[in-house]
Amino acid sequence: MWLDVSRLLWRVFRGNLTGIDRVELAYAEHLLDAEGEVETHLVGFDYRGGFRLLPGAQARRLVRAVRPALAAGRLSELRRQAVGLLTAGVTGVLPHPSARGRAAIYLNVSHHPLHHGGAIARLLRRTGARFVPLVHDLIPLDWPEFSPPAEVARHRRRLDTVNALADAVLTNSAATAAVLRPRLRPGLPVVAAPLGVTPVVPTSGAAGLAQGRPYFLAVGTIEPRKNHLLLLHAWRRMAATAGRGSTPLLLLVGRRGWENEQVLDVLERGPLAGREVRELGGLNDGELAGLMLGARALLMPSFTEGFGLPVAEALAQGVPVIASAIPAHREVGAGVPEFLDPGDLPAWQAMIENYAAPCSPFREAQMLRLRGWSVPRWETHMRTALNLLREVAEEGPRLSAPSAPGLHLHGVSQSGMG
Repeated sequence: MWLDVSRLLWRVFRGNLTGIDRVELAYAEHLLDAEGEVETHLVGFDYRGGFRLLPGAQARRLVRAVRPALAAGRLSELRRQAVGLLTAGVTGVLPHPSARGRAAIYLNVSHHPLHHGGAIARLLRRTGARFVPLVHDLIPLDWPEFSPPAEVARHRRRLDTVNALADAVLTNSAATAAVLRPRLRPGLPVVAAPLGVTPVVPTSGAAGLAQGRPYFLAVGTIEPRKNHLLLLHAWRRMAATAGRGSTPLLLLVGRRGWENEQVLDVLERGPLAGREVRELGGLNDGELAGLMLGARALLMPSFTEGFGLPVAEALAQGVPVIASAIPAHREVGAGVPEFLDPGDLPAWQAMIENYAAPCSPFREAQMLRLRGWSVPRWETHMRTALNLLREVAEEGPRLSAPSAPGLHLHGVSQSGMG
């Protein structure tokens, strides 16, 4: 198994992991733990157009160090190791991994670098390896208004690569599989494997932020797709009706994304800024988990998601969720959260006000529903993924890259893939 960890290394170097990066980390951890069962090599992508095996012991040490560093807020201490691995991968002795007569699989679980289809085609052609990607979403194609134009073009190329070259495809949810299947060539296996939730030990480092007042959390990058503006409007209306001292707190946890001018104006200059509405950055995983435990609810009014990991993480901690009524949230929530139209401001305001009350009947009802909710586990996900990977490996080394008539694959012609 050749697991691509290029994105994980880059994001460790940058000092910030997103949800997709954490999926790549979970795969690396689980596959390394299963080395007696699955022979795993970590590979990296060189933007000059090739893949390199990473130094085994050094790469494994870094993977093992990432999660403790995340929990303690010390990810920046691993920057030098990450850039060293990226450099080592680029200048390594082996120009490409070698299947050595076995049905090797190039496994990519982060979308990175799927838009370099030509490089992946050359890898498969030269080594005979099979290719299985994990697709997280089609948001840039289905909701282009929420993505930069360059990302829309990149995602289209990623889908071209998957369609032309993949031997099978994993998805993070049935919701993603449902929108992906109609876009793929007939007969290409697509298997939904919902992501797991990694347990985190809560710490009290951020517990004093609420100063004893009831509060709600919104977790995720501040970007138009996450619909923070709806929450800000709801809080302004509540403050106008009940007064500032009687309004619960809204704590926004996440980095700033793109095209946020209106939201940022409210956060920086609005009448509730720094008081009823607070933007938090730099929380480590333990601090966020500790803050989550005291929340009246997690708020997720997103217009679209591929999976909705914060919903699963909140429910796993026994924290109620008020979420948009979209397929990904309904799938992971399994009937437990309150589901609302992401455009219905009065409904969101009314539900938030109900949950803010000390004896909220809606909140108590959700807490009862939560008792029957099962935490998604990485062991279950990996069992599904490994079963698919074994089936693909049993097909043996490929003799040529697959053909997909009618598709243009950027960087390589269909006739040149054999």
